[in-house]
Amino acid sequence: MYIKMSDFFMGMGKNFSMEVLDISEKLSRIEGDLLFLEGDPAHHFYVLLKGRVKLSLGDTGPVVYMVRHPGEIIGWSGLIGRDVYSASGECMETTNLLKFDRDNFLEILNKYPQNEALLFKRLAQMLGNRLLELYPTIS
Repeated sequence: MYIKMSDFFMGMGKNFSMEVLDISEKLSRIEGDLLFLEGDPAHHFYVLLKGRVKLSLGDTGPVVYMVRHPGEIIGWSGLIGRDVYSASGECMETTNLLKFDRDNFLEILNKYPQNEALLFKRLAQMLGNRLLELYPTIS
């Protein structure tokens, strides 16, 4: 069960995890495949299982972050109320992911409000860790 491998969903409860897993789609992409472009509608987000995804500004802009840790969330813009992706996501090698429909996920999250605060706390921690990797002197 891939959800349990992700720290992001750890401790969320069996029913929640099973419902979330039921709406996930397992994807395998090759080097060069685009998951989304900056400005595309943010209808999905992804959990990295294996591989690397480059996040960059635009389709050829500077690299903002390299997603490489299993369990990291990619394309989280829709989870925080943004309508479009703030960066482009490109697979840098063969990459395995779980893909989630944002609206279906948020509907399940509304059924389990006890998980909502924990989930957004973990999202904030993940984003903070990304900032610290990019700017190690700000800690």
